[in-house]
Amino acid sequence: MPTTFLFSSIFIVFLALFSLADGGSIGVNYGRTAGDLPSAFKVVKLLKSQGITRVKVYDTDPAVLKSLSGSNIKVTVNLPNQLLSAAAKKPSFANKWIQRNILAYYPHTQIESIAVGNEVFVDPSNTTSFLIPAIKNIHKSLVKYRLDSVIKLSSPIALSALQNSYPSSAGSFKPELIEPVFKPLLQFLRKTGSYLMVNAYPFFAYESNADVISLDYALFRQNDGVVDAGNGLRYFNLFDAQIDAVFAAMSALKYDDVPLVVSETGWPSKGDGNEIGSTLENAAAYNGNLIKRILNGGGTPLKPKANLTVFLFALFNENKKSGPVSERNYGLFYPDMKPVYNIPFTVEGLKNYREETGTGMGGRVERNGTGRVWCVAKEDVGKDRLQAGLDYACGEGGADCRPIQPGATCYDPNELKAHASYAFNSYYQKMGRAAGACDFGGAGVVVTQGPRFGKCEFPTGY
Repeated sequence: MPTTFLFSSIFIVFLALFSLADGGSIGVNYGRTAGDLPSAFKVVKLLKSQGITRVKVYDTDPAVLKSLSGSNIKVTVNLPNQLLSAAAKKPSFANKWIQRNILAYYPHTQIESIAVGNEVFVDPSNTTSFLIPAIKNIHKSLVKYRLDSVIKLSSPIALSALQNSYPSSAGSFKPELIEPVFKPLLQFLRKTGSYLMVNAYPFFAYESNADVISLDYALFRQNDGVVDAGNGLRYFNLFDAQIDAVFAAMSALKYDDVPLVVSETGWPSKGDGNEIGSTLENAAAYNGNLIKRILNGGGTPLKPKANLTVFLFALFNENKKSGPVSERNYGLFYPDMKPVYNIPFTVEGLKNYREETGTGMGGRVERNGTGRVWCVAKEDVGKDRLQAGLDYACGEGGADCRPIQPGATCYDPNELKAHASYAFNSYYQKMGRAAGACDFGGAGVVVTQGPRFGKCEFPTGY
């Protein structure tokens, strides 16, 4: 018997675990810095029609929160930066804010978290010193009304809060922020069972370093990956690399048990001439492939079991935003609620999703032609690498390897290469054919002709 089945005793355990595992979650940021947006009532109908179950807003506008009542959409509200000082200095202000903006709507409006401030470290009003006291006062009010176990508190940080972000393993926070902010913040998040909110934009890194960062790497497309010299992990997209830099920074402070939520990420569909990469096609590719990556589950190379909640930025193009053209063109929808480009927001929608090119006036062209691709074992790979890849796919990777068990449909031929190919492909399709999902330490390769071993047919998944 081949060494294929040395893992069989633990496979059933892994299979049971992964049959219960969920993928990540996708939400959207509903900004309203625009003069031509639809009513909040119509927006809620749009969210529901798209299967979007989480939304993050930048205030506590009564019309928005009332419209979300009874919608079963989970809501993250925001205490704006300009109110941090009052919330920090006056517990009575924090208490009244909770009364007016949370108690008045909860539980009919399913408020699940409060973002206290937003990117305070880059706020020109210098609100950093107010953050921790404000969070503590808001939390005391939640405790008073017995909401502290159901409504979490956090504060979105920009990646500029990192001193180092490359390579990911060297991720660290700016020294001047560690003692006054990050240590008490992370301690609070750990104690209350909350999570760090992070705003991550691979677009900015690509735009500034397009000469050294591959566009495919930034857009979750197939690529050779980048090896982190510090820990040997291979990254196949810039998003994962940025998130793991934050995880590494947290780990350096001994807070690697605190979860992370991506509170903003996105890609503009239009930009100024010098904003490299800001095109409709790239925006559709980034957001569509990101959604596929998140909903199919699996964490980052550093945190492979950390299913992420990610909020896309933003629901609409916002025509009153200042700055470069890109700032007004991050929207997934136009103000008339027509999509800027077509991407799914649900697992069901992913079944028919293919990344498209030429999505403008010229119509649609699928990037992969028919879209039918598979992942199989390479011809010239040694048995050790094939076995290691097989064990990962059927174990931690959560691939469906039941068909290659003794007596099952794809057991024959009982050969390591055949079984590895089936397992590799099962994992690859499960991951939505994401960039890097067919690597297996260099043992896998993507093919466009359907593989056959004996009478076994390989699924194509999505």
